[in-house]
Amino acid sequence: MKQRTEIGILYSRSGNYRLLSEACRDGAMHGIATVNADPASGVEFVPVERDPGGQIDRYAPLCEDILRTTTVRHVVGCITSWSRKEVIPVLEKTGGTLWYACPYEGFESNEHVVYMNACPNQHLVPLLGYIVPRFGRNAFLVGSNYIWGWETNRVARDLVGDAGGQILGERYLPLGDVDVGRLIDEIRATRPSFILNHLIGPSSYAFFVAYEQLTRDDPWFSAETCPILSCNLTEIELPAIGDASQGHIAVGPFFDDGTIRWPQRTASSEQPVQPRPSSFFVSAFSSVIVLADMLSAGKNEGNLDFAGRTFATPFGPIAIDPQTRHASLPVKIGRVAGQAFEVVEEVAERIDPDPYLSRYDPLATFGRPNLRAVS
Repeated sequence: MKQRTEIGILYSRSGNYRLLSEACRDGAMHGIATVNADPASGVEFVPVERDPGGQIDRYAPLCEDILRTTTVRHVVGCITSWSRKEVIPVLEKTGGTLWYACPYEGFESNEHVVYMNACPNQHLVPLLGYIVPRFGRNAFLVGSNYIWGWETNRVARDLVGDAGGQILGERYLPLGDVDVGRLIDEIRATRPSFILNHLIGPSSYAFFVAYEQLTRDDPWFSAETCPILSCNLTEIELPAIGDASQGHIAVGPFFDDGTIRWPQRTASSEQPVQPRPSSFFVSAFSSVIVLADMLSAGKNEGNLDFAGRTFATPFGPIAIDPQTRHASLPVKIGRVAGQAFEVVEEVAERIDPDPYLSRYDPLATFGRPNLRAVS
């Protein structure tokens, strides 16, 4: 007999980051359907869903509602670092666990969070290690005005300095703001080697479109000469950007090549639904699969021990560091080609997490910067 286990789903189905949220939600729901259809699994998941509607002040109350009024001990949810940090005090109070499926800025570890997507040594460090020798050292940084943008660009400033480069500009937009003209004007004036983009949602889409117009005006800003780099751009957002994304570069643990056969799940219309795979989808899917594996092995819901375990996921075999609760992940560099990514470099089959960059070695990443004689 399978053990019926309630699992929380906490994703917004509207708001500025709806596409990313829907990708994660769909991955979690596909994971639940896969576990429930597997006769070898000892678990049958029952989803308990709440929708914060893209409003940051609803995440903590809705997370608490799930954990207080149901038997749920594990919640798959949250897109932004802001929302993740909002629910952590609730998790600590109630003994719940959040499975977080998005890349994030690092410098965090909590026994109530399992971090299932990339941290800086798995996205930003290898991305800049690939870009600097090919395009140059000088960066322009853009981001949404909240934790992800601030902190990832803070790390980027240090990395660009380690590479011997300069930050030629650093600008932020409020979440959802699509007035990107000032950013484009400054980029035009400073002529960086690359642009590191930590905008999210409509702000990012508007930026790509405006940058394409800049490319028409000045070919220096083509993707082949001065690319936009992203740590969180996936297949799910490419239709919203259109042709303006072509040739630009992203890093991630997964880019869909069409080789994985995903299970269909049935929507309320009773028609099969095929997923649109992305690293966000795969991370949420894998969260459910790993949790089911742990529970089927007889692990206590509130005291998961990841030591010595590996897990079969669409990423390939992964482990979860028992001290930091971050996943080991593959790292790939992709270039947008059509509505997909062409993988231009397989950095590693699996990189262990280092959320505090305690093992980061500038010389290993960038080599020794060229010295300039000053008389």
